[in-house]
Amino acid sequence: MQLPESFYRSRKLVDLVENQTSYELEDSALHIFETHLRANRVQLQFGSFVLASMFHGKKIMHLRQKPGFDFLPGESLILPADELMRIDFPEAREDNPTRCLAMEIGDERLNYTVQLMNEKMTRTDGQEWNLLDYNFHFTNDNSIYQILQRLVYLYTENHPSKDLFVSNMLQELVVRILQANARKTYTDNAAALAGGKRLAYIVQFIRDNLHNPLTIRELSNKACMSESHFYKVFKQEMGISPTDFINQQRIEKATHLLEDPAIDLTEVFLASGFTNRSYFNRLFKRQKGISPTVYRNRFIQG
Repeated sequence: MQLPESFYRSRKLVDLVENQTSYELEDSALHIFETHLRANRVQLQFGSFVLASMFHGKKIMHLRQKPGFDFLPGESLILPADELMRIDFPEAREDNPTRCLAMEIGDERLNYTVQLMNEKMTRTDGQEWNLLDYNFHFTNDNSIYQILQRLVYLYTENHPSKDLFVSNMLQELVVRILQANARKTYTDNAAALAGGKRLAYIVQFIRDNLHNPLTIRELSNKACMSESHFYKVFKQEMGISPTDFINQQRIEKATHLLEDPAIDLTEVFLASGFTNRSYFNRLFKRQKGISPTVYRNRFIQG
């Protein structure tokens, strides 16, 4: 994620540890933090729901529910209101600062978005969408990445309609974060939830059969839905299409297999459910940012 030139032109570098540049709107705010020195146990707290996302460098976060974990570029973190953070900056330098954004979103906007989701996006498990009251640490998917990049531009832009533009983007951001959380919940707990939740059962079936051909027709039959209805509710609740989810899970399986140098690369992509090596290579690089061969080389002892 890139910071626009407008940020560098207007920001003032006052503090070497967690220098803060803020852009405030009616019911939201964007804060960009920069740290140019190594530091430990720096405390930070917000009175509102916050999305934090890394631009550059590395932080080690210490939270009440989740102590001592790495926070890296491409990752985001949901923090409930009044969550106290203690942050280490093990690699920050003057010529290589750590940069992170923190986006505060007001309760009224959050509650309106969740209410709208419950009116228009009924869940298959009968539960309601709710705001997250716990730490949710996740890797940005492409849709969330694009929204965050656009929001950074909008907040730092001097435009008379900024509030309106940001309002629309924040609503989409909240929806996609809650979908990402639902997707992670189903994926992490598929076996335990499969007996009572239809999508969890489908997720577990997909993960058990990644090495086999999987079609929307087969999955919709398993879910006892028409193909069109299954596709709609899956994407509505999980945030991505069934096909994209299958490919995502196949790449994750391939990632684990690549960590064992004894497994041949051909065996890796076939065992992960791919039949075309070129397609596997393209999809892996799109999701992981590097080729399967480069990833594999990390685990080969030189």
